Amino acid sequence: MTSRRRSSKSLDHAQRRIAALKSISPNLDLGNSLTMEAYRSSMNQVSDYLEAYNTMLSAVDAARSKLSQAEKDLSDLSEHMLLGVASKYGKSSEEYEMAGGVRKGERRRPVRKAKAAVTA
Repeated sequence: MTSRRRSSKSLDHAQRRIAALKSISPNLDLGNSLTMEAYRSSMNQVSDYLEAYNTMLSAVDAARSKLSQAEKDLSDLSEHMLLGVASKYGKSSEEYEMAGGVRKGERRRPVRKAKAAVTA
């Protein structure tokens, strides 16, 4: 399961807005620090943060995948360890029970429900 990458509606909107503002003047200055350069700078900052965020998500996905595989490997090893104890000492042994297994004689058999009689 991969994490969903993110896009930015604000960044898309700003890119359309800057294209429209360029038609007024490529070096538009509206005063109070409202310049095309400041606008581009803010857009670049958001773009950089977005790229860094999506890169981190990729790293998290890779770490999740490695963890999942390590857990599967550990589970397999645990099963093999118990089977090794069973092959060396037997499934009815005290050692098998100490290793986490259930002795052969102590297993509970599943109770099956009787089928209802079919009436014709």
